[in-house]
Amino acid sequence: MRVIEALSAALLTLGLAAAPAAADASPSPSQNDSSAPTQAGTSFRTATEIEQGQSATASGSTGDYLYWSFPSDTGQRPTVKATVKLPQTHAPQTWQIDVYDGLRRRQACQYGAQTRTAAADVSSVELACVLRTVRAWSEPWADDPLPGTYYIRLTATGVATADLGLPVGGEVRVDSRDIGGSAAVDGSLAEPLVPGIASKPEEERENAAVLAGLEPEDGWASGWWSDRWVWTAFGGILTALAGVGGYALTRGTGRPARVPPDA
Repeated sequence: MRVIEALSAALLTLGLAAAPAAADASPSPSQNDSSAPTQAGTSFRTATEIEQGQSATASGSTGDYLYWSFPSDTGQRPTVKATVKLPQTHAPQTWQIDVYDGLRRRQACQYGAQTRTAAADVSSVELACVLRTVRAWSEPWADDPLPGTYYIRLTATGVATADLGLPVGGEVRVDSRDIGGSAAVDGSLAEPLVPGIASKPEEERENAAVLAGLEPEDGWASGWWSDRWVWTAFGGILTALAGVGGYALTRGTGRPARVPPDA
């Protein structure tokens, strides 16, 4: 019984230790938007960098391509939202938001209104794209989301000629949900898919200027720890408890008094 009590205490301790880990998996609070960017790039190379949890705005013209970029690490499931403020007078317009990874591969949205058509009397349109969970590693032929820089492209499609050049305003925001150990895979990338990360030798990389300067708050590959470790430990302890309990139930109370000892 002492062994069972000791294992039970260890199980309780591990459960209490898992609580902070679960809390750490929640998204970080929004950053101060006073420093949020107020412009967007016009191509992948000039994309404006934004942090997750930060709202960025930009002014442009109907027909322009607006680009932003953000970092996303292993285990995160990014949600990209965009709001377009339209001029008072305009013809029906269809707006679309696309997300590309560090290799500039277009990433499919799990769900969300990625494309919407605004009627002539609508003053704004809202778009959303929930990406798949970022994986630590993937086969070279697959198009799975991988750690690195992601690009947002906001643009109108099928615009009437009379509407080309009309002023519009755009606002984008990226938030992520930490999926945890359920999305963990074996293996990892040598480097995140960040433009310019491998442009210089490793010993010079710390002071090297790269094309994308933002990274997750805790650094890349910060998701090496996941709740899969916790549940693995839980499973091991529960197995040990089951073994000890089964032994205690089946071993009996010893030799019956009526049975003489062996000669």
